[in-house]
Amino acid sequence: MVNSKAMSKYLGIVVGAIVILLGLQGLCGWWADFLTVLKGSLPVIFILGGAIAVIAGISEIKDELSSKRDIKK
Repeated sequence: MVNSKAMSKYLGIVVGAIVILLGLQGLCGWWADFLTVLKGSLPVIFILGGAIAVIAGISEIKDELSSKRDIKK
């Protein structure tokens, strides 16, 4: 009798490998289109990444100030 949990793990690996191969084939076939999309999406990714970094920095400064206030009390 085959364990269904083990079978689903193997099925996931096989499906994942097939999807990777299809993705590589598509990437090779549509390389120019991929570069166009990448060029168009990089500025948006940089803007979002920068915004996340600024928010994280502000949050860290607020936490540091809050902890200093708690120590003084």
